[in-house]
Amino acid sequence: MRRNERVEIIQQRLQALYPDPPIPLDHRDTFTLLVAVLLSAQCTDKKVNEVTPALFAAAPNPKKMFRLGADGIYPYIQTLGLSRQKSKSLEGLSKKLIEQHGEQVPGTFEDLESLPGVGHKTASVVMAQAFGVPAFPVDTHIHRLAQRWGLTNGKSVVQTEIDLKKLFPSENWNTLHLQIIFYGREFCTARGCDGTRCELCQELYPKRRKAVVCKKP
Repeated sequence: MRRNERVEIIQQRLQALYPDPPIPLDHRDTFTLLVAVLLSAQCTDKKVNEVTPALFAAAPNPKKMFRLGADGIYPYIQTLGLSRQKSKSLEGLSKKLIEQHGEQVPGTFEDLESLPGVGHKTASVVMAQAFGVPAFPVDTHIHRLAQRWGLTNGKSVVQTEIDLKKLFPSENWNTLHLQIIFYGREFCTARGCDGTRCELCQELYPKRRKAVVCKKP
């Protein structure tokens, strides 16, 4: 099966399974989405959703987040990975939003990636889900499945993003990245599938017998 044929099958199957995928991180607005995405680094969305209700009740906007400060933020997120570092980042980005952006989350990659703790993946999620700008954020699920489906060599998440953007039309990126995440969590998990077991892997590679050894991001 050719790569373009696999691409078409992937889009069809994922659209049938997840026609309107929700954003998995609970949030109220663009600021709380930014905070939630930042907190999700090296952490599950489920864990983030457990701590953000109390955090957002105490600090729903940049001004109140900055007033809490890193020491005040930490108790709310201490169960998450990298909590000390994330607390400092939330204080820093809130200060910068207040001082340089009128307390509003900026709508460009350049401005977002200049905020403390905000890398390309976080900026991509915010641009895609808050501003509707075509982006293809690559997390561990997408990186793994793109390799299993023969869409990338998996050398890095940067390369995976480049490869996926070449294969799929830009108007599908924002929805497709969520669809792949949901499929990776439900069917093609890290341990539950090895590139030969889930229904989609079997359809794409019916003759594959060896497990796919995925390169980690």
